[in-house]
Amino acid sequence: MWAYLRGGNASAMVISAAVHGLALLAFSFYKFTAHIISPDNVVVETVLADERNQQEFDQDLNLDTRVSENLSMQSGGMVSTGIGGMAGSGTATMAQAKIGESEIMKGASDLRVVSIGDISIPGVGEMNLDLGEGQVKGEAGSRVEGYGAAMGVVTKEILRMMRKEPIIAVWLFDASASLADDRKEISENVEKIYKELKIASDEAKTRNMKFSPLETMICSLGSEKKNLLPAPTSDLEAIRKAIASIPNDDSGEEKTYFAISKAIDEFAPLAARSNRKLALFVVTDETGDDDNQLEEVITKTDKFKVPVYFMGREAIFGSPNAHILWVDPKTSVRHHIRVHRGPETPFPECLQFDGLHGRWDSHSSGFGSYGQVRLAKQSGGIFFLLGGQEASLIGAGARDSRKFDDLAMKEYEPQLLGRRDYEQARNKSEFRSGIWQVINALDPAQDNQMNLKVERFPLDPIEFQKDRDLYFGRCLRDLTKVNEAIKRMEQIEKLREKENEPRWRAAYDLAYAQLLAFRVREFQYLLIMDQHAKDKPQVKDSKSNEWYFSYTQKLLEPTPEQVRATKVDMKELEAQKTLAIKLLDQVIKTNPGTPWERVARLEKGNGFGLELRERYRDPREYEGKDVPKF
Repeated sequence: MWAYLRGGNASAMVISAAVHGLALLAFSFYKFTAHIISPDNVVVETVLADERNQQEFDQDLNLDTRVSENLSMQSGGMVSTGIGGMAGSGTATMAQAKIGESEIMKGASDLRVVSIGDISIPGVGEMNLDLGEGQVKGEAGSRVEGYGAAMGVVTKEILRMMRKEPIIAVWLFDASASLADDRKEISENVEKIYKELKIASDEAKTRNMKFSPLETMICSLGSEKKNLLPAPTSDLEAIRKAIASIPNDDSGEEKTYFAISKAIDEFAPLAARSNRKLALFVVTDETGDDDNQLEEVITKTDKFKVPVYFMGREAIFGSPNAHILWVDPKTSVRHHIRVHRGPETPFPECLQFDGLHGRWDSHSSGFGSYGQVRLAKQSGGIFFLLGGQEASLIGAGARDSRKFDDLAMKEYEPQLLGRRDYEQARNKSEFRSGIWQVINALDPAQDNQMNLKVERFPLDPIEFQKDRDLYFGRCLRDLTKVNEAIKRMEQIEKLREKENEPRWRAAYDLAYAQLLAFRVREFQYLLIMDQHAKDKPQVKDSKSNEWYFSYTQKLLEPTPEQVRATKVDMKELEAQKTLAIKLLDQVIKTNPGTPWERVARLEKGNGFGLELRERYRDPREYEGKDVPKF
């Protein structure tokens, strides 16, 4: 491509190449030097001496799911707990890079920053298994291995409440297609609850113990709340049939908080008139589309004294979305469907950009979704964090263990402040607000041009050239934004040592290291697009129908022409790669046993190079016809 710059009469293609070549020249100003504080000199810090309530701890419940035969048997086995933990802190300092001023980051101080200031999400709660009388505080989270273990604790919660007063239990089941396969298991375990309660009731009568009645309502939630029984009942067979009859909601909407609010409006007056206590049990594998109603619902639960219990999945680490695989049973065509599964904090604390486009990973955060966990905590309920693998979950990290070391994770618990308070607290910190500004500025959900094309490149060289011209320019724009983001991170680096929350230090370290890795990869994207358009390679397999990008450990070396135009040679690329690896290694060393460590290892494992490969992919996968809404 760079040879075109020396030509006399240039065609439109040559002029386009020349323009992009001059733009690429700008990267020659992105050279940098760096000073890294040795990890050997990193001070290990702890926040265990802070005023955080140390009784809020994570619990693993590995419960026997057999029906209890008497009241003295704790429906299921041992409950193991893990508390506390220490996390190291590492720091990296980069000298000011020679980066030109860009309009992209100007006015960043005016961005509406939503940060995690003085927040404290008891990530995984203070499990109280006392079945005696008295108020049970809400629990931020209890990790359980499947529905059976969760139902075992629900039985105890209902028993505890029934010893004091009659109960109306309203179950809200997610009617989306993503939960369809779980409903049989759920139905069996709900049946277990009521069999145990019957045994408990019989024992109470023989001992002349107070034991109040229980009535149950089954509802589905989706685009609306639907009652699946004519009225609350104690008929176990009717309850079982109602759960089995839940139809799939094909709307694609999951109005979780609307359904909770409507259930309180409908059943709280009934409970009050009959001197009963209302308790809600929500079963869902998604975050919900309407958590903007969260604080309103919390106010309502407080007014009517209604505890809300959730059985849900881990939030995706620092991201609102996950992707699941759905295979069309008629055509066997595979489709990737986005679902809402996070984040674990009021606002994301991680980059939403993976260096080429929006994130597609499925790394577990180790905590439940912020809104559900906050509601359970504030209302006096429990968030049950369902463990185990999900066969349909896709993306990097989907097959990793969904559990983290409790000791390591203790200091990284997100805080459960309301969003407004969280945002105000974050805005008071230049360090935290600076991180948010970078996250916000590099969010492909707000700037679609940051989504570079990485697949479906045409085999025809002329058609490929069209894509090359479009995405070459977009990549240059992305590269400018990434470099401005690096500059912003360098400006706040001096504030890092004053930050007392390991979670925020880890957020800074990981984002900074990722940005340096992205800079190398995006330069590789430019080189490869340019080289491929010039070489016009042919596919080796006649069945192939597209080119797609793939990660590789090997860097593509710039041609002599590209080096002359950009002043960036292989030595410079290797130096940048080495620096990024060093910073990622610091993240790994100072945040062991956490999602930050996992993501840093993934960045290293992916490699810093890219290559275009050929393949056949069914075009129907891109069309998305007849795909259900989850």
